[in-house]
Amino acid sequence: MNTREHNLSLLHHWREAVPDDRLAHLIRDVARAQMRALQQRLAQHDVSFGHWTFLRILWIKDGLTQRELSEFAGVMEPTTFNAVKAMEAMGFIERRQLAGNRKNMHVFLTPAGRKLQNVLVPLAEEVNHISVRGMSDKTITLVRTSLLAMIENLAAEDGTSAAPSPD
Repeated sequence: MNTREHNLSLLHHWREAVPDDRLAHLIRDVARAQMRALQQRLAQHDVSFGHWTFLRILWIKDGLTQRELSEFAGVMEPTTFNAVKAMEAMGFIERRQLAGNRKNMHVFLTPAGRKLQNVLVPLAEEVNHISVRGMSDKTITLVRTSLLAMIENLAAEDGTSAAPSPD
C-alpha cells in the first residue's frame, strides 16, 4: 500500500469506522502521518528521522554531552551513541572532550551539519503547512492551545515537568 492509499484508509477509519474513538489514537495517527511525510523529505537528503531529532537539538544548543543529548531527545544512551557515530561518519557532527573535563564527550555540529538547518527546517515547515491546509488560523490556534493543555494536564498528573522539548 502506498502512502496515499494508507492515508485514505486511515481517513476512512477515523471518519466512518470509529468516529468516536479516543483522542490518543487520533493524535498518534496524525503524528505518524507527519513523521512519515517528513521522513520521505529527509531521505532525499540522506538524513534519517532519528538524525533529524538530534540535529534539531544541536541547532538550538550545540556542544551537549551525549548524555544530555539523550535526555533532550528522550532516547536511551546507546541509541544516541549509535546515531552520533553515524552522524560523525557522515560529517554532520564531531565529538570532542573539553579542556579540563576528560570524562565527558561533547557533540558539536560541523559546518556541514549546521548548513543542513537551512535545507531541512523548511521541509519540516512544509509538512506542518500541508497538515493544516484548509484550516483557519483560529482553528490552528485552538488545536495548538488544546494540545499544549493536554500535555500540561498529563504532566501534572504524573508529576513531571511540562517543559517543552527544544524543538
